Amino acid sequence: MHKKLVTLALAGATAAPLLAHAQPQPLTLDVSLKEYRGKGAYLAIYLTDADGQYQKTLWVAGKKAKYYRHLRDWSRGGGAQRAEFDGLTGASVGSGESLTVEVELEPALLDAGYEIRIDSAVEDKRDNRAEVRLPLTREPGEATGSGYVDRVSYRF
Repeated sequence: MHKKLVTLALAGATAAPLLAHAQPQPLTLDVSLKEYRGKGAYLAIYLTDADGQYQKTLWVAGKKAKYYRHLRDWSRGGGAQRAEFDGLTGASVGSGESLTVEVELEPALLDAGYEIRIDSAVEDKRDNRAEVRLPLTREPGEATGSGYVDRVSYRF
């Protein structure tokens, strides 16, 4: 009987790090916008897989769903379905302002070809599809945008 207890204890000690490793990991995203003239920017922050296919919405800045169609790659990928963004929305982000969002990600997504992408749009101005494409790795990452986004970074 004593051997069984030791075997179970060893099995539990071996499995514990694996279970801890599989737990969602908090990731903090910092997004800062360039100075521009106009209303607040709508942003869709989402994940794509190694093939560039939409996988998951991380955050949507801008609460009026009627404008989500301007966040084209995200909305066409399926992100604009209410179930995808319900509870993951906040106010639009103004010129020169910053946004910080904390999300939970599965460790299996890291270093597996996934990207954090951002689509952006401002009323009466240009829409930017996949303005930011930032590989999701175990190391903190940073990228610059090609439209309204100045800089994006993430850390664990």
